[in-house]
Formats: sequence, C-alpha cells, structure tokens
Amino acid sequence: MSNLADSSQPARPAIAWIGLGIMGSPMSENLIKAGYSVTGFTLEQDKLDRLTAAGGTAAASIAEAVKDADVVITMVPASPQVEAIAYGPDGILENARQGALIVDMSSITPQTSVDLAKNAAAKGIRVIDAPVSGGEAGAIEAVLSIMVGGEKADFDEALPILETLGKTIVLCGPHGSGQTVKAANQLIVAVNIQACAEAVVFLEKSGVDLQAALDVLNGGLAGSTVLTRKKDNFLNRDFKPGFRIDLHHKDMGIVTDAARNVGAALPVGAVVAQLVASLRAQGDGGLDHSALLRAVERLSGQQV
Repeated sequence: MSNLADSSQPARPAIAWIGLGIMGSPMSENLIKAGYSVTGFTLEQDKLDRLTAAGGTAAASIAEAVKDADVVITMVPASPQVEAIAYGPDGILENARQGALIVDMSSITPQTSVDLAKNAAAKGIRVIDAPVSGGEAGAIEAVLSIMVGGEKADFDEALPILETLGKTIVLCGPHGSGQTVKAANQLIVAVNIQACAEAVVFLEKSGVDLQAALDVLNGGLAGSTVLTRKKDNFLNRDFKPGFRIDLHHKDMGIVTDAARNVGAALPVGAVVAQLVASLRAQGDGGLDHSALLRAVERLSGQQV
C-alpha cells in the first residue's frame, strides 16, 4: 500500500536548460543535485561535458533539449540571444510541447520579455521572466535573488524550482516586471561598485591600510553586499569575471533606455554607464565589473 502511495506523488517536472555559462552551469547543477532531470544545450562542448559529468543529459540541439520538457529554463547573455533561441524553426517555441513553461532567467529588455510571452501564448506555451542577482558566487551557493514577471499561477508552478536556485524570490508584477527590477538592480550595483572603487583609490593614495579601511567601512552604513562580495577583488586586483563588464555595459544600456521611455532621470546612472562603456572601449570588457577600479586608477594618473 505504501508503495502505491509513493508512486501517486506527482513526478518532478523534466527540465530543459538552454545556456550553460558562468551562471547557467552551477545553477543547472544545483537542480541536478536536488533530484531534477536536466537536459541541457549550449554552444560550447566543454560546458555540455560538464553537465553530463554532473549527472545531466546533453542534447545536440535546442529542439532535442526541449521536446519532452515540462519546464524550459533559459540563461543567455542578452535580448538577441533570447530571440535566437526562442524563435525560428529550430527554436524553443516551435519545438516545445503545448503547456510547457519557459522560465527565462536571462537579463534582457522588459519589452523582449513582453513580446516573448505574447508569442509563446499563441502556441499554448507559458512564460515568466525571472532574471537573477548574486553573480557567480550566488549561483554556486544557490542564494540568488530572483525577480519574476508573469502570471501568479505560473510563478507558483515554478517556485519549487526557483527555490532550489535562490533565496529571495519575488513576483514583481506582469510580464517584463522582473526585467525592470533587474535593470534597477544593475543600476544600484554599478553605482555602488563605482563608489567603492573611488574610495579604494582615495584610501590607497592617502597611505591608509586598505584591508583595515574596507573592513571598518563594511561594518557601518557604507557597508553593502557589493563591498562584501568585491572586497577581495579590490584588494588583490583580481578581476577574474564573476560578472563581466561587457554584460554590465549591456545592462546599463537597458536601464538608461527604459528610464528614458518612462521619463525617469538617472543622472548618476548615466555617468556610471559612460564609465562602464569607457572601460569596455579600453579592452577591459572581459573582466569582472569590479574592474571599474581600473578606470578610476587611470583617471587618477596610475598605470594599470
């Protein structure tokens, strides 16, 4: 009798994961560890090998990955990549089954999310936008903040999966709302990193013990998650990418454009957006966004 009862428990949804980069790989592995069946597709063979080593299944195409999936999770760099994997004969919408749920965790424009939801609905496929904050460390530790846009019923269905990936999971409103909140997140993070970078250069040029100074600053009102996460990057000039300048440049474009569309002024954000752009133009786009420190050092007359 007990066996019968066990077998009547609803099966965990089968998951397709598209995009296995710095964030996608550890996130998909956390789902596998939690007992989910994950079939993945990405463009790099070594990432597919990593997925299979973790217990997932590698697919040879998007179509193969999504055909039997209950939930399709996407984690790619920007709006053009989301459109490339979603649309067309080889894309998700043509190959996923009716009733499937797409959880797009990429950081893209709010309008791209709204359009995707509308086009998917025409095929009987549901979508929520669920971008994340927390970077590579947050992905590995499964403590991401996840901001969601979409229908409440779809959010509720995805919640057990999202709870395996993050710690703070909030439905922010209709389609596109998650992306709007993510854009605000990226604005705050960039301005915060810039302020920290300016403080680091000021402290060092003043001859202060930087480690001691950052420790005491982080214990007061100047403290932040950004400073906690990025302190060692500043101290060691270690700019191995957890979140690349290239991607933050894309995000600053999203937030400045979206703010202009709704009539919100971002005077400090606009300046930091230009500083991010200049860092990228100087060849630092592949570095972690804590490399904003390098821009301040250059402006302060230091060789970097």
